Amino acid sequence: MRSLRVMLVPALVTGMMWTVPPERTVPPSGVTSLQGLPAGVTPDMVREGKRLFGGAGLCYSCHGPDGKGLPELGSNLTDGQWQHSDGSYKGIVGTIEKGVSAERSSTGIPMPPRAGADLSDDQVRAVSAYTWTLSHSGS
Repeated sequence: MRSLRVMLVPALVTGMMWTVPPERTVPPSGVTSLQGLPAGVTPDMVREGKRLFGGAGLCYSCHGPDGKGLPELGSNLTDGQWQHSDGSYKGIVGTIEKGVSAERSSTGIPMPPRAGADLSDDQVRAVSAYTWTLSHSGS
């Protein structure tokens, strides 16, 4: 206890303040920043969206594990060229909720509403949050 007092007294006298650093938030792999997320989007949503994208959401099966698209199946989600929305978070949510018909699809392969995976509203928002980060990673 004496050594703690010896350390604290000089710090108080010199005006030094010790603070506990905030918890470090690590973006998902492939996402360079979680700053500048759209309103209502949290880092936890992005992490959950990444998990769903590569799993139960089935997104990876057409858009690939990295979101760069698979030939003749799904478009590239990382290049900032959005075909079925304006690329905003809200636009991406709408596309995933409604799906894309074969007639509107650039590959002729439809994307069923909610990717045919029966995603809940919260899961759609999480996948949309992660998808948004794929082309906004410098945000």
